[in-house]
Amino acid sequence: MGGIRTRLAITLVALVAITVAAIGVGTYAFVEASLRDRLLADARQQVDFNLSVLLPGAAPPPTDRAAFAASGLSEAFRLRGTTDVIADFGDGRPFVSDTLPPGALDEIPAAVRTVVAGGELAFSWQAIAGKPVLIVGGRQGGLPDLFFVFPAEVVEDALAQLRIGLLVAAAIAVLVALLAAGAIARGILLPVAAAGQAARRIAGGDLAARIPGGGRDEFGRWAAEFNRMAGSLETSIARLEAAQQQNRRFVADVSHELRTPLTALVAEASLIESDLEQLPPDSRRAAELLVADVRRLRVLVDDLMEVSRFDAEAEAPNLEPVDLGRIVTGVVASRLPDAAVSVPRQPVVVDSDPRRLDRILGNLLDNARAHAPDAPVEVALTTTREGAVVVVADRGPGVRGDALPHLFDRFYKADPSRRGEGSGLGLAIAAEHAALVGGTLRARARPGGGLVFALTLPVTRSLPGGDGDVTAPDDDRPTSEPAPRSRP
Repeated sequence: MGGIRTRLAITLVALVAITVAAIGVGTYAFVEASLRDRLLADARQQVDFNLSVLLPGAAPPPTDRAAFAASGLSEAFRLRGTTDVIADFGDGRPFVSDTLPPGALDEIPAAVRTVVAGGELAFSWQAIAGKPVLIVGGRQGGLPDLFFVFPAEVVEDALAQLRIGLLVAAAIAVLVALLAAGAIARGILLPVAAAGQAARRIAGGDLAARIPGGGRDEFGRWAAEFNRMAGSLETSIARLEAAQQQNRRFVADVSHELRTPLTALVAEASLIESDLEQLPPDSRRAAELLVADVRRLRVLVDDLMEVSRFDAEAEAPNLEPVDLGRIVTGVVASRLPDAAVSVPRQPVVVDSDPRRLDRILGNLLDNARAHAPDAPVEVALTTTREGAVVVVADRGPGVRGDALPHLFDRFYKADPSRRGEGSGLGLAIAAEHAALVGGTLRARARPGGGLVFALTLPVTRSLPGGDGDVTAPDDDRPTSEPAPRSRP
């Protein structure tokens, strides 16, 4: 069945139809009983007169069919209003009026004839020769048993016209109810439609959307509660956005303030690193740790500065024709020379930003080197109907299924115990760069252990070999990609 409006309209129409049917059945039963009772009362009064006055007045009393025909009783009954008569003398040779079929006596129910034979009046509504009639029977003293036939066409015609009238009235009532039910359902559900529209506006970012209220019924109270909820949600989101903006400004300010002293620290660490061989063994170890920590701090601050530029929307791509195969081989040679590389023989040229491609692939290879040490890493460039695809697959330990959707979250680490490795921003930064050049970055678990990252880049010219299917390893696993991020 359809929506609430349809169900409500059908319910209203069904209630009207049931009410009309009940009234129609009751009206028909009442009118039918009234018409039949009136005809039966008139018939019984006429029969009583025939049996108590006309029949005893016949001399001599008829004892067979011939005598009854000669007595003139049939004509006397007709003059008094009885149309036809059947006289049963018990000899199998009844008297039957000329307008009735000869076997009319046999059509009278046996129960009626039995009651009449017992000296009481009995009646029967039935059809003789295809015409509706009322038969009332009785006797006066002994035989004959007289059955008086009264026509009932007037009653049946009136009932037939009543049935037609009731059916027409019911059809009109249901049609009116159907039209009215649609309008009533629309009016009743108007607040629900307004709530749906307001919810869609809120989902689209318009937190000021509200439902017109003011009513004192249940819908009015519901609208007030909805508006109160929407107001609370707007306030909470505004507070969260303000806090998020404040956090972003704090990160940007801290990163900027750390940049100058960190530059000095890096220079001093470089001097210390150049003289490590001259230091005693105990001091050398401490100096090596200091140099490594300063380098990690520099990477963290650089990443924070880059994230701050993304938040401030200060990053803009410089697109140019790029040979993607050359970019891939160059980044792999500088970041992870042991990785297996597979690129097409013919150049795959796309319009993109080479610096950002270098950053994306470098972060993916750094992630593979950090989390899959000494494990084989495969890098492949392929073309699909969606565009050019760069795949980085490793055979490391992989991540848990519940961690896969969060790989591109900032500062997320699948293994929190590994705190000293990376800033937790590399994959998030790679995803931001991919979005800036119009691409998508997805991740999926690899059967047997490991992760597969697929960078898809749009193309603006024909690719070599046409549009094929991606040949990424193990392409049948659930994937994860960065969720859309709201800008400040």
